[in-house]
This record gives sequence, C-alpha cells and structure tokens, in this order.
Amino acid sequence: MRRTAPVSRHGPILANHVPRATRWGNRTGRRLWSVTDLTRRPAPALPSAVPPAPGPRRRVHRAWFVAAVTFVTIIGAAGFASLPGLFFDPLHDEFGWSRGTVGFAVSVNLALYGLTAPFAAALMDRFGIRRVVAAALTVISLGSALTVVMTEAWQLVLFWGVLVGLGSGSMALAFAATVTDRWFVRRRGLVTGLLTAAGASGQLVFLPLLSWLVEERGWRPAAITVALAALAVVPFVWLLLRDHPADAGLAAYGAEEFTPKPPPAKGAARRAVTVLFDAARTGPFWLLVGTFAICGATTNGLMKTHFIPAAHDHGMAVTAAASLLALVGVFDIIGAVCSGWLTDRYETRRLLAVYYALRGISLMFLPMLLAPDIRPPMIFFIVFYGLDWVATVPPTIALCRQYYGDDSAIVFGWVLASHQVGAAVVAFAGGVARDAFGSYDVVWYASGALCAAAALMALVIRRTPVKAAAP
Repeated sequence: MRRTAPVSRHGPILANHVPRATRWGNRTGRRLWSVTDLTRRPAPALPSAVPPAPGPRRRVHRAWFVAAVTFVTIIGAAGFASLPGLFFDPLHDEFGWSRGTVGFAVSVNLALYGLTAPFAAALMDRFGIRRVVAAALTVISLGSALTVVMTEAWQLVLFWGVLVGLGSGSMALAFAATVTDRWFVRRRGLVTGLLTAAGASGQLVFLPLLSWLVEERGWRPAAITVALAALAVVPFVWLLLRDHPADAGLAAYGAEEFTPKPPPAKGAARRAVTVLFDAARTGPFWLLVGTFAICGATTNGLMKTHFIPAAHDHGMAVTAAASLLALVGVFDIIGAVCSGWLTDRYETRRLLAVYYALRGISLMFLPMLLAPDIRPPMIFFIVFYGLDWVATVPPTIALCRQYYGDDSAIVFGWVLASHQVGAAVVAFAGGVARDAFGSYDVVWYASGALCAAAALMALVIRRTPVKAAAP
C-alpha cells in the first residue's frame, strides 16, 4: 500500500505545513518524525581544517593617537612657561637686574609667542604640522640652553624673549586648534579642552622639579632641564605625528566621508595677513580679541609671571608658592576638560561671560589671602582659580570656528596674539608697579576689573554668525 500524506477535512496538508503533533505511519506501526521536527534537528558538523574567522574588532581611530602625541608635545614645550616666576629673584641676586628688566624680557617672549601664532598656523598649512612643530621645539631648546652663558640683560631679551618666544608661538594653542580642525569632526570641544589642558599638565610636571632645582642647584640647571625636555619630544613628533587624516587613508573622526588632503597653501605670510584683514572687518573678531587679551593679561601675564614673587613678598617660601601654582595646573586640567564638554552643549557666549566674571571675583580676594604660610582660604582660591584658568579657550576656539569656518585656525592665531600681547603688557607693567608701589595689590584689583569688562564684552558678541567681508 502506498504511503499517503495526512489529510484534514479541508484537504491535504502540505509538507511544509504539517502540524507539530502530526506523525506519519507505516505498516509496522513505526512512527516517523514530522517535517517540522526534522527541520529543527541541527545539521551534523562537517570537519574543516580552516577555523572560523573572528568577528570584526572595533579599532581606535588614529585621530586619538595624534591627539595623544600633540598632548605630550605641548607638555614638553611647557617647561619654559614655568621659569619666569622662578627666575625673578635669582637673576636679581646674581646680575642686579630689576623686576622691570626681567619683566621686559618676559613681555617680549609673550608678545612674540602671540604674534607668531597666526603665521605658524599658515606655515602648518604650507609645510605641514610635523615640520613646523619639530623646528619650533628645537628653537625653544636652543634659546633655553643659551641662557646659561648670558651676562648682559640684552642677552636675556634675545634668548628668553626672541628665540623662546618664536619657538613657543609656533606650537602654541594654534597648533592644538589646527590638529583639532583637521582630525576631528565629533568631540571637537572635548579634544580642544584636553589639548588646552596639556600646558597646565606641563606646569604640573615641571614646576615642583624646577623650583627644587632653583632652590638647591641654582637657576642654570633648571634652564638646561627645560632645554632637554623640549629636545626630547622632537623624535616623537617626527615619527608619530601626521599632518592630515588622508596621510593615513582615513576620514576625520566623526566625518561621514573621506576628504582628500588639500594641496599645500602657498604664500603663508600673505594668507595670514589676508585672513586678518578679512576678519578685522567683522565685529565678533574685535570682541574676541578684546576678551582674549584680558584672558592673557590675567593668566600668563599676571599669575604665571608674578604670583611666585608676590607670595615671596609676603614671606612664603618659593617652593611653597611654586607648589600652589602647580596645584593650579591640576585643577586647570579639570576645568579645561569640563569646559570642552560644556562647549559642545551650551551657548559659548554665556560660558565666556561666566568664566570671566568668576575669575574677576577671585582676583579681587587674592591680596587678602597672601600670607607666609598656606591656609585653607588660599587653597580654596587656588582650586577656584585653577578651574577657570584656561576654561575660556574651548568656547573661544568654538566661536572662531563658528564665525570663520576654514580660516578659523588662522583667525584664532590672531586672537591668540592678542592674548599674548595682553599677557606681555601685564608681565611688564606688573613688575614696574611692584618697583613703584612696593606691592602687587593694585595689579590684582586692576586685573579683577578687567575681567568684569571681558564678561560684558562676551555677552555683546552676536548670536548669528556673519561671514567676513570680501577683500
């Protein structure tokens, strides 16, 4: 008898529709499994000499390695920024130079640091980031090393002011802005904050060591230490840093499509000047210049240059004052990273206004906190001021990018120039005021008032971006 498929009242049941409970029978009464059960049985494993391929692994984007190299590079170049406050008294004791004379050399350094930055950004477009940064580190090392043989004040200005100023300016925050613009589309604010914090990290690393060297061995070993630190970073830059994501065959982090590397921009100096004239025809540029000049005046020009000698005037040991300034660097890192995170999420104009207002309030209280020993109110000031030190940088870079697009790195270079000019003015004027009045009190109060003006200027910046006027 021929085997037949099961039948329902509605007709034959198709093979692929056999219910789970259905069984086929034969003459012997043996039951066969249903089609459904047969299809559920796993197929027997076939022997194979080739192991299964592993699943794809998520790799860290090359942009993060470039950011890490940039971070270390800025740390290596940050050693010199820790020296001026430590060298005021030793240079006065050895050569008889006044604070105004030493302050003038520092002001030349800070001014060139700023004025070089926009041209450095253009040079990076022309010759590449790696070449410019390696050359800048070499110049910093040379200038710092030559200070150990100086005997005249003009040599201090030449070595400290000109050579180190040119080298520092060539790889300053414009370097960080260029790396961020090229390698990142997402997380730009966060990365900007991290790279901005690198300078503070360098201060944290170098200040305790350099202050100990100055106290125990004199100022010359400290200068040599800074020279060696800058020189040691050069191989890392040359071997690990890449100019553009296209060099590694990648798109920028967070970019939706690959962007070819643009051809080298010729006429770097001309382009830097052209961008300046175009940006100068817009109102936001001058407001950014004004606020950032006050930022430089109340950080690099004031605290980094004059805090240690001011604390020493009140009987505090140089090593203790240097430790406080290093502690500023700890909270500077936290503040920079948090500011970058906030910049990605909140309106940058209001962030700037809050930062400047809080800084001004803290500086107004500082003259009352200086004492021979370190007390809790001073620690509170250090924490508060440290969180605010470079918090202004991520929103300032974001505003430059928002208003000036592809030219933002060069525009920020000019804005940074104003930052350093403001720092240079206060570095020199602060020393002159100390020589004239016998204390720094008037400098602290004037700086607090400037911060209040900067807060108002930040709020005046227009919400809607405007394009630079055509040349």
